Amino acid sequence: MDLDKFHKAFIYTWFSTIAAILQFKIPSFALMKAALKYLVGIAGPSGFGSKSTADQVTQHSSINSQLTAIITGATSGIGAETARVLAKRGVRIVIPARDLKKAAIVKESIQKESPMAEIIILEIDLSSFASIQRFCAQFLSLGLPLHILINNAGKFSQKLEFSEDKIEMTFATNYLGHFLLTELLLEKLVETAESTGIQGRIVNVTSVVHNWVKRDQFRFCKLLNPKNYNGTRAYAESKLANILHAKELSRQLKARNANVAINAVHPGIVKTGIIRDHKGFITDSLYFMASKLLKSTSQGAATTCYVALSPQTEGISGKYFADCNESHCSVLANDETEALKLWKGTRVLIHRRLLPPVG
Repeated sequence: MDLDKFHKAFIYTWFSTIAAILQFKIPSFALMKAALKYLVGIAGPSGFGSKSTADQVTQHSSINSQLTAIITGATSGIGAETARVLAKRGVRIVIPARDLKKAAIVKESIQKESPMAEIIILEIDLSSFASIQRFCAQFLSLGLPLHILINNAGKFSQKLEFSEDKIEMTFATNYLGHFLLTELLLEKLVETAESTGIQGRIVNVTSVVHNWVKRDQFRFCKLLNPKNYNGTRAYAESKLANILHAKELSRQLKARNANVAINAVHPGIVKTGIIRDHKGFITDSLYFMASKLLKSTSQGAATTCYVALSPQTEGISGKYFADCNESHCSVLANDETEALKLWKGTRVLIHRRLLPPVG
């Protein structure tokens, strides 16, 4: 996904943080310790950390039968890397793509490295309810099992745009699209888990920027049609919604004793050309420190691959992961009442859009 403008805003925030550290304005010892752990890449309880790569975290994953995984946003960035690594481990990959040419290029690249990899490309526009329905119908018609669903695709819109369903584009793509996709494929995941005994896994790719959202700003109707639009805020709100979705769906799956887990992951901020472009107006030392805060594409895909494939995450559901370890999300993201309210509002909206009144 192309998040250059978002990354720019995020990088400026990191620069400010680094500047404060350089001026000895450290908020707490705990923050300094956490920052050091991230920079050095110290492994957490899982044995992995911020410097671990997708290849490393899946190296010892034992796959006894072929798994099938759907990965959205797999035509570039960490989505493409996730697809590459899972295919390398013997997973059948389904790539839902709006740009079929880009998807074909990714498929060719993966099969060059893993000639036996099975890659299926199907068309989708995650901002369109109708397109998501068509994709799911096509996939289900193939008669394949479904073990893993990775809701990775994301959009950042600097200007206010609306989907064909007349919903703000960032929220429509990042949250609503993945919510509907998950709803339409959930029974296939449950069915596959029951018939194979292999736990189904859903991974919602979110972001640490969900912490920026304040409770009084998070209103469902405003997310659909905001009056005062801010691209960064809209992105952060959609990422908060991804976590709340994981929390509530996890509760529901546990209640029905379904052998399907859903978790949310923060991949980290991946290196782009933006940092290099900005080197001219910051000091070399500041540039060096800022670059250390960013991950490579393979490091960015590591947490997703770890949660999707590792035996260590078997049975874990409703959690938030960062740097391949369970982590803490915001108080708002942990609010069960807020999660249920969002889920109910989303279901009502989708039901009305997909089943318009007769007459």
